[in-house]
Amino acid sequence: MIDLLLSYKELIALVLGFLIIAISANQIAKAFQKIHLPLITGLIFTGIIAGPYLLGLIPKEAQTGLQFINETALAFIAFAAGAELYLRELRSRFKSIKWNTFGQLVVTFFLGTIAIYFLSEYVPYMAGKSIDIKLAISAITAAVFVARSPASAIAVINELRAKGPFTQTVMGVTVVKDFLVIVLFSICLSIAQSLISGTEFSLISLLILLAELGLSFAIGFFIFGWLLKVCLSFRIRKLPKIILVLLVGYSAYLLSAKLRLYTGELLHHEIFLEPLLMCILASFNVTNYSRYRPEFLKILQDASIPLYVCFFTLTGATLAINVIGDVIGVALILFGVRMVTMIIGAYAGGYLAGDPAKHNHLGWMPYITQAGVALGLATVIANEFPEWGNQFATVIVAVIVINQFIGPPLFKWAIFQIGEDRIRANPEYDGINDAIIFGFESQSLALARQLKDKGWGVQIATKKEKGSFEEPEDIPIHFIKEISIEEFESMNADKTEAIVTMLSDEENLKICEIAYHEFGTRDLVVRLNNRFNSNQFLELDAKIVDPTTAIVSLMDHFVRSPQATSLLLGMEKGQDSRDIELMNPDLHGITLRDLRLPADVIILSIVRGGQTIISHGYTRLRIRDIVTVVGSNQSLDQVQLKFDR
Repeated sequence: MIDLLLSYKELIALVLGFLIIAISANQIAKAFQKIHLPLITGLIFTGIIAGPYLLGLIPKEAQTGLQFINETALAFIAFAAGAELYLRELRSRFKSIKWNTFGQLVVTFFLGTIAIYFLSEYVPYMAGKSIDIKLAISAITAAVFVARSPASAIAVINELRAKGPFTQTVMGVTVVKDFLVIVLFSICLSIAQSLISGTEFSLISLLILLAELGLSFAIGFFIFGWLLKVCLSFRIRKLPKIILVLLVGYSAYLLSAKLRLYTGELLHHEIFLEPLLMCILASFNVTNYSRYRPEFLKILQDASIPLYVCFFTLTGATLAINVIGDVIGVALILFGVRMVTMIIGAYAGGYLAGDPAKHNHLGWMPYITQAGVALGLATVIANEFPEWGNQFATVIVAVIVINQFIGPPLFKWAIFQIGEDRIRANPEYDGINDAIIFGFESQSLALARQLKDKGWGVQIATKKEKGSFEEPEDIPIHFIKEISIEEFESMNADKTEAIVTMLSDEENLKICEIAYHEFGTRDLVVRLNNRFNSNQFLELDAKIVDPTTAIVSLMDHFVRSPQATSLLLGMEKGQDSRDIELMNPDLHGITLRDLRLPADVIILSIVRGGQTIISHGYTRLRIRDIVTVVGSNQSLDQVQLKFDR
């Protein structure tokens, strides 16, 4: 009993010590991000430093004692991969996704297996082994090479706000491939277990393997899918629900281990259920066949950082870096093999899918980066084959780190080349509010004069011929031949805070794209001609005015809240609303409650980095915050002066 208590105390101490190191690793990894390195690199680096081969803060026994943390994180990674398999979003690009997945999965796997087998004598843990074992390890390595990182892909796409056929295909292939790679890996692992243990792999062995996979499918989809739905149906707080979801994932590993142990004793044959496969099927069930998808995605998002921090830190701590000097050359060779086979696979899949040539030329770049799934599979091998598995895992992690350095920049470059990025330029504010209105007509002229009365610098751009209408004396008119960057530069668009478009939807979209990508114009206002084109403008964060509904919406606001509507429209005598950008460094970091403002001024909202912040008295201001204020014109002028440099 005393020994049992001591073992529990040691485990608790080990867990608490590891959590302290993991928290530190998260902070250190943020420093890596500042120099444009992936978060995963910082976490693995910190784990290596804290591991048994350097500082020794995490002992060698941690690989066994903290195995439950590793398995819980692996289950979570499988949940995240399965949640990306949302069928409704994949149907429109099904043909392209199907054939590109074939190229990246089948072609890359077989070519990789062959190449690694012929290079086996240059790999320390493969050299001198029998042909069967070399083939088994080659197939396992190639299966791991197929894995991609959905999290890394999503991060790049979100950063660039990328959208289009190329991006949609990439995401579809990434998540489908990570689903299939677990199936492929399970087959390769079962075959490898037979070959390496010396058991003859017969037709019966193949049938047993297929039966085990079928059983994993059924249990994962139906039983664990049902368990997840039950957990999500509870009306409890978010943290207990996250814990329940993680326990469901960990229970898949417990079930697999217990079943393997009992069947080995009773049947003299270990029945192996693939826990990663069960978890990904359970997640797929919840994502596509339940009403809990939004809540499930939110849970995965909220739990991702702590789980990834623990997993990658522990992975770094358990790496056999004492052999890293022997494997770095091998890692570079295997990285080259993976790159070549992926390029061939991308061309093959793109050709079969009938994708555009440019997509085929760049189609291999999005799939280089690896992370969670590949590391998880490497960890499985390290645990399954301890005599050479640690060296294998070290080589794989070295390859993954190289991929993390090279993959994201190449993916970004591919999106830029395809033209599906929606990244916004970052303009400098010159302290003066300026606007350009495209299109000369009575409404544009009236708007220009109203803005001018509010203190804005306004100019109107038109494609009409000079002399075809009477030019107003109070508003400058620019006659442009075409919509181009050069014409924007001639109107000082880099110093313009707002652009209003009142032309055709096609011309308006071209104006918005140039303003967004090249000049980062803060506010884009579009008068819409056809409501079916609205999504194109919304993707560029444009404010849309639909003439067919604008009057009805305005009257609705007047009926429900006449005083507020009159105030915001500037119709109250002496009162107005204004967006003011904070440029005064003396006000950086000050809370709203400590900000001395005129008594009749109210702060409505703050926009920071494109996101609206629900403000309160303890909200701290930051340079370049855009603050929406309401008050008298005189008081607003005082606030404007206070916020300026």
